[in-house]
Amino acid sequence: MQNAEYNTALSNLSALVDFSKLINSSLDVNFTLNNLLLTCFGKFHTTKGFIALANEEGNLVISASKGFNQTVLAKFPKNINADNYSDQPALSEFLTEIKAGVHKEIITSEGFRGILVLGERLLKKDYTNEDIEFIDTIINIGATAIENSIAVDEIKNVNKQLDAKVNQLSALFDLSKEFSGILKKEMVGKLLVYSIIGQMLVSKYAVYIISDEQFYPLENKFSVDTLEKLLLKYNVREISESITGNVLKDEMPELKELGVELIIPMQLQGENKGFVILGKRISGQKYSKTDIEYVYSIGSLAIISIENSRLFEEMLEKQRMEKDLELARNIQQNLLPKSIPQNEKIQIAAFNKSAKKVGGDYYDVIKLDEDHILIAIADVSGKGVQASLLVANLQAFLKSICKQNLPIDEATNQINDLVSENTIMGSFITFFWGIIDMRDMSLTYVNAGHNPPLLIRNGEIEKLKVGGMIIGVMETMIPYNSDKIKLESKDTLVLFTDGISEAMSINGEEFSDERLENISASFSDKSSDEFMELLMEDINNFTKGAEQSDDITALIVKVT
Repeated sequence: MQNAEYNTALSNLSALVDFSKLINSSLDVNFTLNNLLLTCFGKFHTTKGFIALANEEGNLVISASKGFNQTVLAKFPKNINADNYSDQPALSEFLTEIKAGVHKEIITSEGFRGILVLGERLLKKDYTNEDIEFIDTIINIGATAIENSIAVDEIKNVNKQLDAKVNQLSALFDLSKEFSGILKKEMVGKLLVYSIIGQMLVSKYAVYIISDEQFYPLENKFSVDTLEKLLLKYNVREISESITGNVLKDEMPELKELGVELIIPMQLQGENKGFVILGKRISGQKYSKTDIEYVYSIGSLAIISIENSRLFEEMLEKQRMEKDLELARNIQQNLLPKSIPQNEKIQIAAFNKSAKKVGGDYYDVIKLDEDHILIAIADVSGKGVQASLLVANLQAFLKSICKQNLPIDEATNQINDLVSENTIMGSFITFFWGIIDMRDMSLTYVNAGHNPPLLIRNGEIEKLKVGGMIIGVMETMIPYNSDKIKLESKDTLVLFTDGISEAMSINGEEFSDERLENISASFSDKSSDEFMELLMEDINNFTKGAEQSDDITALIVKVT
């Protein structure tokens, strides 16, 4: 009897030594688990068993099995938490259903790892206490190998993830250089799509950018109309994080049905500027956290490049506008007289300062012949190229009609008709012009809706208002009227645009017509140049610290 026990103990010891050598010869977890089962099968003459280990979520899942078909294994209860598995009836019912002979916990240095389950023995014998002790011993030996194998697998997975990260970082680095060199958003869209397709292996995808709260597709392999309607329906513009999995299924089911598997916003400074929308992967794999991070990173590179493209286009447009404004400025400057004709009987001073690079004010002094000088001042609606071209038209018409020697009122009728034919709706000109006759020192004028010039005589002010409506609104229906006044020695004429009377102080107060009239009366004994200098000085002092809101133009005519 003692020899039999001795032989059994020796056999068990030999089996344990062989088992220890075997499972420690490999660091493959499947090899370790399968040999743990096979050793038990050989010792206890059973043909069925499995090992269930705790996964990353803490639930038991079958990791190795022998003798059970897949139909039986599929019945293994889901979501059996490893921490309290023994208290869950579903597992007990499963073990009873498969007629498990014994089940034991697998405890490693890290704590509970899983369970070993063996089926009935072929001879229908129960497992004895010695059998249980042997199972405990073999599990204790195998536990270290299992832990080492799992650790190695985890290291391998980490290394794979690191390799994938390194590859993605390398790709992102290369792509960042590619994106930075592209200034066309269409090309950015194609590079973005090719980069994602190469990594994710998808056949359905779309890339949208957002501008003025509207969606604009760069690439789209879905049904365009359907996708855009659903994007609006689910207000995708407002999402701040990637949408996938159950969230997509529960909150945006129609997009899920369309084949969308992943939506990633492309953000710039916390604001959504576009979206990357991906369908199923050709491999059937789900999008991992690493995949989503990769797509998000590429999307960030792309949206920065698209924003740079937009800024580049804006810069080009600004340069074009600057060029147009410079052209308009040159046109405007060339329209103003290069020199002011003078006469021993009159002195003329002129001033023009635009509020912007190109203004809408115009003045002119033209010597018609030895006895006649034309003076004119105008304020064109609008600014920029359009205003400067309208002024150019006005000047051309003015010089052309002057050569016809028409009465000034009839000439104004023609100027209005010509300007009306060549302006768009909403454009107009306030215009004052007159002809000084040196022979009898008279001024014949027409005021077409302009600020009435001031005639200052002996400290008294007369406003020159006779004329008609502003120029360019419509063809002449009511003819313009003219007036003729005699000019006397020491008379002063002040022609100005509303940029003077409406000049604003830093406190928001207007310079006003009243102030202009008062200081004009006080300067009436000055020469035209002195008058202009004092007037501009007063305006500058009044508006000091405030931005110039309108063009400032003035003509001072002094009768000697």
